[in-house]
Amino acid sequence: MSAFSAISAYTKVGMESDIASASPHELIVILYKAAVVSVQMAKTQLAQGDIPGKGASISKAIMLIGSGLQASLNREVGGQLAQNLYDLYSYMIQRLMEANLNSNVALLDEVEGLLVDLQGAWESINRPAVSGYQDAHPAGTYAARA
Repeated sequence: MSAFSAISAYTKVGMESDIASASPHELIVILYKAAVVSVQMAKTQLAQGDIPGKGASISKAIMLIGSGLQASLNREVGGQLAQNLYDLYSYMIQRLMEANLNSNVALLDEVEGLLVDLQGAWESINRPAVSGYQDAHPAGTYAARA
């Protein structure tokens, strides 16, 4: 087994354990990260002239967006926000298909930027809005005064 194969196997096991123990919120972040990496790989492969590799990486990004992120939306419960995300994911898939057909780096850059922005927004959901709030206001304090 080559060093590259060993590293790939180790990374795969690490990713599988991350997925197995992840919350639904963390799973979405993992999907965003994996889609970004796939688009970045496609850009590198395109620059190196690896057309089959570029196609495989773009196909993986499309799968992550369509079968992962888009499929996770509940448009009945999520209302307009879920519909807007659904439409944005459809747009990204369309742009990735165009990028693949035309070997267009600008389209890959566009989709990568959208994914990075959405990933950042999703990650910020899990952060407390005001750090130190719980220290200053222990649980129940506010309710007791109300």
